[in-house]
Amino acid sequence: MEAALFALPWVPVNIAGSDLLAKAWFGDTQYRVLLSDLNTVWEEEMNADDIQSRAQDLNKRLRAPTQAFFSHLCSVARPSFSSQEDDPISAAHVALERHGENLTVKLKSELAGLPFYWEFRCTTTPVAVVCRQLVRPLLAVSRALQRQVEDLAVLLARKDAEIQDYQENGAVLSRARLQTEPFDVHQYRENFFTQIVPQIGVTLDSLGFDSEMQALYMAVSSGETGRKRKRSPHSSPAAEDNHVPEHHAPDHLQITGVASSLASQEQNNVKRSSGRPLVADSKQTVPSTAAAGSEERSTSRMKKKKAVGLFR
Repeated sequence: MEAALFALPWVPVNIAGSDLLAKAWFGDTQYRVLLSDLNTVWEEEMNADDIQSRAQDLNKRLRAPTQAFFSHLCSVARPSFSSQEDDPISAAHVALERHGENLTVKLKSELAGLPFYWEFRCTTTPVAVVCRQLVRPLLAVSRALQRQVEDLAVLLARKDAEIQDYQENGAVLSRARLQTEPFDVHQYRENFFTQIVPQIGVTLDSLGFDSEMQALYMAVSSGETGRKRKRSPHSSPAAEDNHVPEHHAPDHLQITGVASSLASQEQNNVKRSSGRPLVADSKQTVPSTAAAGSEERSTSRMKKKKAVGLFR
């Protein structure tokens, strides 16, 4: 269950008027839910016996086993914990209540013509889970984005060297509006921090987990899961928690030297060649995203005459 939940991205949701980040995994007869408002993280984990007990407590006339009504619970609960474009709007009435440090999501739907009630009773999440499910993956996403910026800066330096070679061999730009200045990574970074960042209005309480960020989150999460599977079975869980993934990206302090020396290095290579500019291809590989889970979703609605025996 932990590995399946780890592979899922956080998605921004609105539950009963409250903006939250959500992670929800539903198995055959079990589930685990994580919710956060960026001040607190709540969670609930339930197995088949726990679900059976709560269902009978909230629905006094229900006598069916968990397998008989769990697919209905999934169908009405999933839309509340998913982005709107991924799942249809839930047919259930949803309410959100806070009791001290705990959070309760209440659902009211209809099953076999009778009301069906459910409550997700979430409690505060241990710090270790918050770090494992949110903090460490976001730090890995940050490192991946920084590596992407560094690779793009190197690519721009190579492009500048290519353009310079064309110009020195008599090429003339046909449209003056397309002319650009050579890329200066120092100047770009300074302008980005002092001018662009204030303009885009980045706030610390933003829930902006868009589709691209979700895909990148899943990519780094699947990579971490693969590394854990390859570790020696003799390694302890504590050693895994303390493990810091090795960062192979070039030092950001060295990127300026790389960018500034590429032009001269490229020019020397061109002069030794047959006169054609040498342009290195820069390819970015994006790890394949892990599957969001192996759970099966029931799409058929229960017929009333098949539902005989659920309630009495």
